[in-house]
Amino acid sequence: MIIPPSHRPLRLMLFTMRGSIVPVIWKRVLGMTLLAVLVVVAERQLPHTGVELGAVPLTLMGLTLAIFLGFRNSVAYERFWEARTLWGELLIVLRNLARQTLTLGDGLPPDEQRQRLHRLIAFAHALRHQLRGSAPGPDLAAWLPPAEAAALAGTRQPSNLLLGRIGESYAQLRREGRLDPILLASIDAQLTRMSYVLGGCERIQGTPIPFAYLLLLHRTVYVYCLLLPFCLVGSVGWVTPLMVGVLSYTFFGLDALGDQIENPFDPLPNDLPLDAMCRTIEISLGELLGERALPEPLQPVDGVLM
Repeated sequence: MIIPPSHRPLRLMLFTMRGSIVPVIWKRVLGMTLLAVLVVVAERQLPHTGVELGAVPLTLMGLTLAIFLGFRNSVAYERFWEARTLWGELLIVLRNLARQTLTLGDGLPPDEQRQRLHRLIAFAHALRHQLRGSAPGPDLAAWLPPAEAAALAGTRQPSNLLLGRIGESYAQLRREGRLDPILLASIDAQLTRMSYVLGGCERIQGTPIPFAYLLLLHRTVYVYCLLLPFCLVGSVGWVTPLMVGVLSYTFFGLDALGDQIENPFDPLPNDLPLDAMCRTIEISLGELLGERALPEPLQPVDGVLM
């Protein structure tokens, strides 16, 4: 996630490349600009070639394209915001479970309390790795007993299996008489919310925007940008390459930005900072345990928080 400074000078907003969509689309924009140069040269050197199409095609296609891009980017941002809401809820639920574990369990020794809270932290890391398709082994080994971490590291859904182990551990407390049935029901409600968070994240990751819609949008953007120099050369002349560069940057940029935030769990600058969120969970639960040697919150590197 891009973390811009509170003071945003004009130089930063105009020329920064960190988090910008320019590195993704610059080749396409350059290609359209060069095409515009060729069209202008042809129109000036070879008169009566009929390359001028006028503004009518731009007007007709521009309206349709604006609707497509607006809808697509709205849907992509809704997915991004829903994912952020789910991870915010996960933080709340883990804090609730940690508080209940520390205050409601009868006779839980400190080592057992710490082990249960570390399991909750491991769940957040397991979910992060599952969503990003990375290996969870090192993070699981840091928070779980070696045998349990090894058993979960090679599975496809470590977060789901770990959630089952967390639920079983609280049920075992009830069977041993160390947890009141009413309190177990309250804890189970929090575990159910964790399951909803897990399922919601999997739904976002596993349900992309329909490919046929994206294909239509991509093709329309390319056709529109290809027509730009032919529609503008008759009215703006030598300024056509500049106008084509600006307009193609806008349309290609909106298209590429929608691609990036469609899956908000990818480790890209414009996606969710899952590493930082997991670190926040570590700090929150560690403070409840009274631990002193807590890690520092992750800070943006070159304006990017991962």
